[in-house]
Amino acid sequence: MARSLLCRAAFQLSGATARLPASRFYSQTEAEPLTVKQENGGIRRVILNNPKKRNALSLSMLESLRENILADVDSDDLRVIIISAKGPVFSSGHDLKELTSAHGQEHHANVFHTCAEVMGIIQDLPVPVIAMVNGVATAAGCQLVASCDIAVVTEKSTFATPGVNVGLFCSTPAVAIGRAVPRKVAMEMLFTGAPISAQEALLHGLVSKVVPEERLEEETLAIAKRVCQASRPVVALGKATFQRQMSQGRDAAYAIASKVMVDNLALRDGQEGIQAFIEKRKPVWSHKAEKAHD
Repeated sequence: MARSLLCRAAFQLSGATARLPASRFYSQTEAEPLTVKQENGGIRRVILNNPKKRNALSLSMLESLRENILADVDSDDLRVIIISAKGPVFSSGHDLKELTSAHGQEHHANVFHTCAEVMGIIQDLPVPVIAMVNGVATAAGCQLVASCDIAVVTEKSTFATPGVNVGLFCSTPAVAIGRAVPRKVAMEMLFTGAPISAQEALLHGLVSKVVPEERLEEETLAIAKRVCQASRPVVALGKATFQRQMSQGRDAAYAIASKVMVDNLALRDGQEGIQAFIEKRKPVWSHKAEKAHD
């Protein structure tokens, strides 16, 4: 049910973006796309590609990101998405030039609505999303990192929510960051705007792993390839359940997770995995969300 709703939303959103002018997704200074999509072996790379503007999450950038994330999202061949960026800044957050009064409140509302939509889509996708960060991630850029399922970052990466310093408190980034790090850590970041180091981000749970810059690609791809070895419908079921149960109390969370474990066992791939373990062989996944035959 949840997956069908996601598919329908993806179809509607893809249709909406398809009707937008192609120039909408290109830099104003260069004839280059704002995001670049590459795909190989079940791994999709989506690269923020506007380093001259510090990969700011303008409305056009957000729409381009959304389009590349949602493209063929239900393909059995897609197993994991990696979001990275070109240049020394992963993302500086919203484009403040779009947030002046000259653009009007309707435009401002559209920017934040689209941003929240993209962050929600990342968490609702049936495949894991990995942030690969080498540099600065601030405000909505930090929100993007916090929204991803996994974040692999370099030692030189830093994270901040400096909106308070320019009179725009990072309230929407706080939604994702406040769910990723302890409350008092989030509040210090939000009230002071001071950056935290990669190691501090790791300590507080904002990121998954800190690696030397020269090993960033290798370490991120290693995680992505491990994800690709698992059954797609099993991973999709697990991701959706994790997100759902985390918002519940303990007893309700166990009730949800226990039912899903039973549903998981009913899948063809669920039974294949158990049978392969018993027979001491490598499982042969169908990657189809189909029930096992009785």
